[in-house]
Amino acid sequence: MLLKYKVAVVCFFIILFTACSISYKFNGASIDYSKVKTITIKDFPNQASFVPYPPLAQVFTEGMKDIYVRQTRLSLAPANGDLELEGEIISCDLTPMAVKEDAYSSRTKLTLIVRVRYTNRTKPDEDFEQTFSAYREFDSNDMLQNVQETLFKEINEELADQIYNATVANW
Repeated sequence: MLLKYKVAVVCFFIILFTACSISYKFNGASIDYSKVKTITIKDFPNQASFVPYPPLAQVFTEGMKDIYVRQTRLSLAPANGDLELEGEIISCDLTPMAVKEDAYSSRTKLTLIVRVRYTNRTKPDEDFEQTFSAYREFDSNDMLQNVQETLFKEINEELADQIYNATVANW
């Protein structure tokens, strides 16, 4: 009786492991590297009417390249990559928030909106054009010039994560 039980358990595990495969990708990417090897990330020009941070376009584009290089095995290609990202920064806004009793704002929200066009040459049905936005609030007593570098760094990282997840993470 015990032998039948052991044989049944062994057979169960053999069937379980041969019938199912579970794949964990710690970077979140679900890329078939046998087909997709390169990515082209074009410059994201700043087309926003309000431009408080002159290097914004370059910093954003480099941040986009950085996340794909760090979290995938894709190589950057100057043109015609298997995957391609392009777009533009379309809006940068400051909005007063949390108005105090004296009618002045105690917080200000900095919002950045980016339009992205994604092309997947191996799976064209995954192509899309979409806008992404992120924001950070800061104390209205702070001058934007004093906090903008930190704020834009955080916003750029959040936007890069959103775009990465929408393109190759397939959550």
